Amino acid sequence: MITIALIGANALASYKGFNDFEFFEKYKFSIGAIKKGEFIRMLSSGFLHVNMQHLIFNMFSLYFFTPVVINSLGTLLFLVVYFGSLIVGNVLSYKFHENEYHYTAVGASGAVMGVIYSAILLQPGMSLYLFLIPIPIPSYIFGVGYLLYSIYGMKAKNDNIGHDAHFGGAIGGYVLTLMFASYLFKTNITMIGILAIPILLLFVLKRMGKI
Repeated sequence: MITIALIGANALASYKGFNDFEFFEKYKFSIGAIKKGEFIRMLSSGFLHVNMQHLIFNMFSLYFFTPVVINSLGTLLFLVVYFGSLIVGNVLSYKFHENEYHYTAVGASGAVMGVIYSAILLQPGMSLYLFLIPIPIPSYIFGVGYLLYSIYGMKAKNDNIGHDAHFGGAIGGYVLTLMFASYLFKTNITMIGILAIPILLLFVLKRMGKI
């Protein structure tokens, strides 16, 4: 039911945004508006989407990964992971773009990426079937590969994708899951280390001024 509720909230807010320009502009992520104190945008932007394809892709991913997290952590902690990842994703995006007054973004991608990273930590044996690839891919390879691609996207800056929000969401999901399921340090320390590689790489590159 919580999955349906989140998908419904995203669908309703996004549909409203598709048809109401003022609503969309009022609640999207905006560096300039947040600097003026409109902090609600750090949360509300996660329920808006650019178009139907953007919405469907995020909700499709959420639908399949949510049960893994809920079955392991319970509904309440899942919600903490979801909303915590959403906020961390937008905070990282703010840090990366704080001098770009006109930078804007929308989407639940940060929250969804946090849920995906959480699910990979909790069930590292999962395999995924991706479009156009007929063989199963280990979930941890997908997770690490996606974040490495996000680092490339942040460096290249040649598309309109909020790679930093995706990355921040993954960090949120990673940290919160380890807080709530500390037993993973005993049972799955290797996977914790593997999934930390792109996160550490990002901070090293940022420190070196390469990104």
